[in-house]
Amino acid sequence: MDLHSEMLLEEYREAKPVFEQMQGEVTRILKEALERNGLIVTAVETRIKTEESLAGKLALKGSKYATLSDITDILGARIITFYTDDVDRIAAMAEQLFEIDWTNSVDKRKLHQLDSFGYNSLHYICRLPGYDYRFELQLRTTLQHAWAAINHDNGYKSGVEIPREYMRRINRLAGLLEIADDEFSHIRTEINDYRRRVQQLVQNGQLDDVLLDGDAFRSYLNARPFDKLNKRIAAINQAEIQEVPLIRYLKVLKELGCNTLGDVARLRNTYEEDAYALARHQLGNTDLDIISSAVGLQNICIVCILSQGGGKIGLLRFFNALNGHDSQNEELADLTFKQASNLPFMNKS
Repeated sequence: MDLHSEMLLEEYREAKPVFEQMQGEVTRILKEALERNGLIVTAVETRIKTEESLAGKLALKGSKYATLSDITDILGARIITFYTDDVDRIAAMAEQLFEIDWTNSVDKRKLHQLDSFGYNSLHYICRLPGYDYRFELQLRTTLQHAWAAINHDNGYKSGVEIPREYMRRINRLAGLLEIADDEFSHIRTEINDYRRRVQQLVQNGQLDDVLLDGDAFRSYLNARPFDKLNKRIAAINQAEIQEVPLIRYLKVLKELGCNTLGDVARLRNTYEEDAYALARHQLGNTDLDIISSAVGLQNICIVCILSQGGGKIGLLRFFNALNGHDSQNEELADLTFKQASNLPFMNKS
């Protein structure tokens, strides 16, 4: 190593505390910005180049750098995302957080080299306000990161000692991973579009056009369709309503023959009054002052099962589906059947 490189290495030793301070600041700024923007990522990593690593770099091309501030990767940060389109979102975020050195930044995704998949990172050279030294920010997906790590550990990138037949297979795998990366992003976009369509159909009351699935049922529940019944039931004892998730009723509703949200709405309309009558019979002689927000939907399902001749066995299946197989479910089914046995809907032909 020549004298100039030795001087740069000494400057690095003196500036090490500054780089450590920058590392803490960069980590904090990135994590806070990701949380603020609602972005979930695989990892946020930062590292400071070791003295040994820097010495090796200077031994090869120390004359390229006039001062230590010309070396832009002593501090490095990396954000690993789940989706390719999140790379661009985080890049836009970084442009607001840091001063970007556009001349030395590079978007390797645009190089389109045959074996470039694992190296398709977006590399920004950034500067923190108030600091003389720059740092490198890499943005890549989880699959890109995994592939780059595999290449690095196995020496695939050079291809010098890898027979051609193996390199061909390696590059085919890289292509498959690139397709998978793109497909994950496309699928997420299509699912989000589907959810927006479902929400619009629910808002417009076009419930028969919406198949009953998890997303559709959640959108339906957001309209709080069982609130009116729950409030009527709560008024029996002037009880407080405790909110609980209703998504677990999705499986039960499907087993009751509901294929669309329209079917769920008709089920509610058909059995709402009898569900209230059952609740009045259940609560009328008690001092219960807290009820679950599931009581309305639960009683609708119970009335439906009994009205269709399901009896105690049908109620037992219902409680097993809701609560898992438990010995208490049989007692609950017996009690519920007795509570409902004298109500008018049980005697309808």
